[in-house]
Amino acid sequence: MNHDVPPGGRISGFRLARLLGEWRRRGARQGSADLAAAIRMLVLDGRLPAGTRLPAERELADALPVSRTMITAALDQLREEGLVASRRGAGSWISLPTGSLGIVPDTPLLGHSMVDFARAAPPAIPGLLAAFDAVRLRLPEQLADHGYYEHGLLDLRRAIADRYAARGLPTSPDQIIVTSGAQHALALALRLLTGPGDRVLVEQPSYPNALDAIKSVSAIPVPVAMTSTGWDLPGIAAAFRQAAPRMAYLVLDFQNPTAHRLDAEGRAELADIARRARTPLVVDETVVELDLDGDPLAGPPPMAAYAEDLVITLGSASKAFWGGLRVGWIRATPEVVHRLVSTRTALDLGSAVVEQMVLAELLADADRVLTERRALLATQRDVLMAGLREHCPQWRFRRPAGGLSVWCELDAPISTRVAVVAQNHGIRLAPGSRFGAHGGFERWLRLPYVQPADVLRESVRRLGLVAASVAGTSVPGEADATVPVA
Repeated sequence: MNHDVPPGGRISGFRLARLLGEWRRRGARQGSADLAAAIRMLVLDGRLPAGTRLPAERELADALPVSRTMITAALDQLREEGLVASRRGAGSWISLPTGSLGIVPDTPLLGHSMVDFARAAPPAIPGLLAAFDAVRLRLPEQLADHGYYEHGLLDLRRAIADRYAARGLPTSPDQIIVTSGAQHALALALRLLTGPGDRVLVEQPSYPNALDAIKSVSAIPVPVAMTSTGWDLPGIAAAFRQAAPRMAYLVLDFQNPTAHRLDAEGRAELADIARRARTPLVVDETVVELDLDGDPLAGPPPMAAYAEDLVITLGSASKAFWGGLRVGWIRATPEVVHRLVSTRTALDLGSAVVEQMVLAELLADADRVLTERRALLATQRDVLMAGLREHCPQWRFRRPAGGLSVWCELDAPISTRVAVVAQNHGIRLAPGSRFGAHGGFERWLRLPYVQPADVLRESVRRLGLVAASVAGTSVPGEADATVPVA
């Protein structure tokens, strides 16, 4: 979430006054109620995160400017609602809303203290421990060596290359570099291709951690909006011409969060666009194996099959097998792999050997394992969609053909409010604004279906209660409070 202040930080009186804007209603006499309503809106919109320390009453009174009596009365009202907490000698800070909004903390959710709907990450596949046991017997042969493999273990690189070949893209092990997850792979690609101030084309919406990675190297994301049917290829071509990005980051297979997939014809067109602009494409295939309606090997060929010299492909074991393995990879031309390895030595000297051996063991029986994974995810997807139709009928969504989540369009711009209030019902959500290069998407919410079916059913029931309470909450003064939109 793109907060106006960092969680746990302190906001000055001047800055809080600027966020509040024109908070007073015209002709109103109850200024404290207006002020309380305006601060409440900032909390529910996620612009004043829980834990934010508030300025002293005298400082805020000078900044607005109003009397200290009014400040005290407003804060007292917010304390009664549970939105502000105070302690003598420690000041006041923002806390989460509770019963005053008509929301009552619910009982633990089927034994879970908090269900994590913010991460689209399934648990480990069955048989993972057996793979570790098999590897343990072969580990002594590795212990006699130094354990540093900048490219990755040859057996794993060969197995990954074979998966690409099965999808119609002949690949040799020297075109693979093993990384510590896909996020590490993206960091290496960004380090190789970009510098501070360079532009990076991204989809809008996009994967939040990728956006964070781009910003962390002081690059500038250039968003191109997704359409209701997928990618705006003419828009991408125009952005290439006008913004001249140094690279593009794209998720073409079950895009995160929309779950769209670019077909073969679209990939060929995208390849032509990239060639004309000479812009490298970093394509994230983290969920390519999670085709829930068909055979992943029968899907469109990898993007590198259309423009191999311009495409760097990222892969990962995190979604298909288990995030705890922390094993990813990059597929590129041998020349680019050589440059990536040279870049890598400034960051690390290779990924963990045992986890690489485990993944190589899993890939030896990948078809059976992944067939079971896809069948379970398809069932959980259908459970989630059925629950949404029953408990959140006002929300709209399309059936994802693959991936791990449903991208829901809400009936109002309430995504952040739903995420805040849902915590009181034992559900952690990522609001839509998290998926925008510059925020926004308050009418959207990503809902993963990685939890067991019974947890999904109960979670969606509670989401229905949250949606109803957010839509129906009427706190005195809130409807008339005027708060600037960030």
